[in-house]
Amino acid sequence: MTQSASRQPATRATAPAAASASGDGLDIRLVSGALGAEVRGIDLNGITDAQFDRIHALMLEHLVLFFPDQQNLTPKAHVALGRRFGDVKVHPNLPRLEDYPEVTLIEPDKGGKADEWHIDVSFSPHPPIAAILHLITCPPSGGDTMWSNQYLAYETLSPAFQEMLEGLTAVHVLKVPPVVEMSAEHPVVRVHPVTGRRSLYVTRMWTSHIPQLSRHESDAVLQHLFEHSEQPRFTCRHRWDPHTVALWDNRATQHVAINDYQEYRRGQRVVVSGDLPTSDTPRKPDYEQIGDERYYPRRINARVGY
Repeated sequence: MTQSASRQPATRATAPAAASASGDGLDIRLVSGALGAEVRGIDLNGITDAQFDRIHALMLEHLVLFFPDQQNLTPKAHVALGRRFGDVKVHPNLPRLEDYPEVTLIEPDKGGKADEWHIDVSFSPHPPIAAILHLITCPPSGGDTMWSNQYLAYETLSPAFQEMLEGLTAVHVLKVPPVVEMSAEHPVVRVHPVTGRRSLYVTRMWTSHIPQLSRHESDAVLQHLFEHSEQPRFTCRHRWDPHTVALWDNRATQHVAINDYQEYRRGQRVVVSGDLPTSDTPRKPDYEQIGDERYYPRRINARVGY
């Protein structure tokens, strides 16, 4: 059922040699021991089918890719790159680029400081497969983004705890009072549809509760999983330069934007839809409350509740 708790270092350690052997001219450098790779030697403004296949494989292997010096990337090419992965998704709440509604504007004064660990749009029944962020303007210091490898977060849990999590689901909720509310239920441990690896799929920003557990049990388990999955040993931290593009697999990562700056920051993001988080373990039945026990399944499990 479970995979080894140790990382497979040979795969990532041999990535630069594999890139050189491929003859595609890409310069690939790992950015941490857990995940992430910087990719140079490609212009994303117009890529070939072979280049896309290589990028896709690198994303599956390293989970988040950084492409510096992408000044040529136009909104049209940005959307076209997203469509190579699948249908592009329009974000339900954030502002969008005029003439290109598929491109979301990421700006601090317009809801662009996502400074809590999260999976993009996990409150949707079909969360994004991947996201592509083109950071155009960034502060001279601060404003880094961190990603966490949720394969490793799952694989380093004890076998007994892994077994306990199988068959549990989690409710992910978005509430923007007074009118917007979306929610979806996903496995706590999901199986990646391409790699077949298990990963944790709960997030501090959106996950409300585990319906198979009592409220206190749910809170305790989720808090442990949040803290466990956010450990530095599972993460990489990226210092942005203008016109860097980040591409990440939203199915096996979480990320957070560090809120330690006051200067202007602007980016444009495209997300790819079509995901359906699944598990290969049957869903356990819901918890049945006892007597007059109080249970608040819609309460947001975050620092500030609604």
